[in-house]
Amino acid sequence: MARSRAALASPALSNPKAPERHEVDYSRKWLVMAAIAASTTLATIDGSIVNVAFPTLVEELSTSFNVIQWVALGYLLTIATLTLGMGRFGDVVGKKRPFIVGLILFTCASVLCGLVPTVSWLIGFRVLQAVGSVLILALGAAILVEAFPPTERGKALGWIGTVVSLGIISGPVIGGILISSFNWRAIFFVNVPIGVVGLILAIRYVPDTPPIQGQRFDLIGAVLMSVSLFSLSLALTLGQEAGFTSTPILLGFAVSLVTAALFVLVELRTESPMIQLRLFRSPMLTVSVISGFLAFLCVSATFFLLPFYLEGVLGFAVGTVGLLLGVAPLMMGLTSPIAGTMSDRFGVRRITLLGLVIIAAAYFGFLSFSVDTTASHYLLLAAPLGIGLGIFNSPNNSAIMGSVPPEYMGIGGGLLTMTRLLGQISGIAVLGSVWAAGVAAASGGDMPAEGASAASPQAQVAGLHTVFVIAGVVMAVALVVGAWGMRRERRDFVASAPAAAKA
Repeated sequence: MARSRAALASPALSNPKAPERHEVDYSRKWLVMAAIAASTTLATIDGSIVNVAFPTLVEELSTSFNVIQWVALGYLLTIATLTLGMGRFGDVVGKKRPFIVGLILFTCASVLCGLVPTVSWLIGFRVLQAVGSVLILALGAAILVEAFPPTERGKALGWIGTVVSLGIISGPVIGGILISSFNWRAIFFVNVPIGVVGLILAIRYVPDTPPIQGQRFDLIGAVLMSVSLFSLSLALTLGQEAGFTSTPILLGFAVSLVTAALFVLVELRTESPMIQLRLFRSPMLTVSVISGFLAFLCVSATFFLLPFYLEGVLGFAVGTVGLLLGVAPLMMGLTSPIAGTMSDRFGVRRITLLGLVIIAAAYFGFLSFSVDTTASHYLLLAAPLGIGLGIFNSPNNSAIMGSVPPEYMGIGGGLLTMTRLLGQISGIAVLGSVWAAGVAAASGGDMPAEGASAASPQAQVAGLHTVFVIAGVVMAVALVVGAWGMRRERRDFVASAPAAAKA
């Protein structure tokens, strides 16, 4: 019953005019999984490994923190700008060759990052790395989904969720070991053997599935969407320091809105749009994208703020903080494959709602954090947050990929990356500002010149409590949206059942 309902809810399967899917040899699915896992490991580790090196890079490259932060920002903004366009490009020309190009770009750029003489060169090659990462992440999910039967989609995405979690956990640890044992350049050279292994596996085992004929790349739409996403991401990122009401930031938001409106107009009039906007009529897709964005908005902000609490308020050593922060991603990695398999059997919506309930409960539990919270108290609440995210994420990703037709699988993979990335950028910007405002209010308006992290422990905890309340409410909203989606999906299933029986 759950499988039939998912099939009828998918526009790719319910639309009789949808192009037929190319036959795939499912016997090689785990070899394809190995290729995608190696490549995803490469991209996820590199997303976090560089942050550990910031203090060293400031000293070694004779620069300032304001400049060195663009090593991360340039990478992040490039991914935000190009993800959807590159996903659609793979749909039009085929996914294997662009995916391999992405691996080559990423690996070569890693070598160049390790050889740079100045910070300017490092920022430039990090942007090149990001282009490779876009091709890996956006097209990797689509290749993986095509390599597995639809009835095992959740399982496949669940295992990749584990790979992502392990990358998040191991990035800072590996970075710290390499920098202390060798130097900062080693954090880029370590990508080379992983990249070579991923490249060999991809060339040998990733199927060269031909694209569905009759598609064209919507260049105008891609440019408009890229400008909109870049402007939005830049405004959200820089607004934390410049102020969200400053003229340049407001101009960035305005440019994003105008280009987004133009994008919609272009997409409605072109014969081969970058994104079929009618896809969002599906409650499965719309609810899953909204829920994913809200979940990552809260979780990303949480793990941005928790180090200040664990180290600055509770006084844990840096090594201990790293271990404590790794618990939630570890639990996410352990539960993702289980949740993905369960969603294949019982349907995605019930599983995602269970995950959201656990996440919301964890946030309200975080309100018990104080200036003398113990490590065991923290672990008791951080572990459920990771479990809830693992239960939610892989079924939610499966719902997104199952809601797009075969000719838009690359866009589906791009949507997975964009919901996570925009949630991350928005969460850190908005909830980070909420925390600072809460700390200022608890300090009586007398904020230290060094910022919120230099305020009294009591004021910092008060600011965190404000963030946790908002995060809990946001998760409750995601629950309401998910429940509405489940009701709509059931109604559509009942309405479609007679037609399906006749067919």
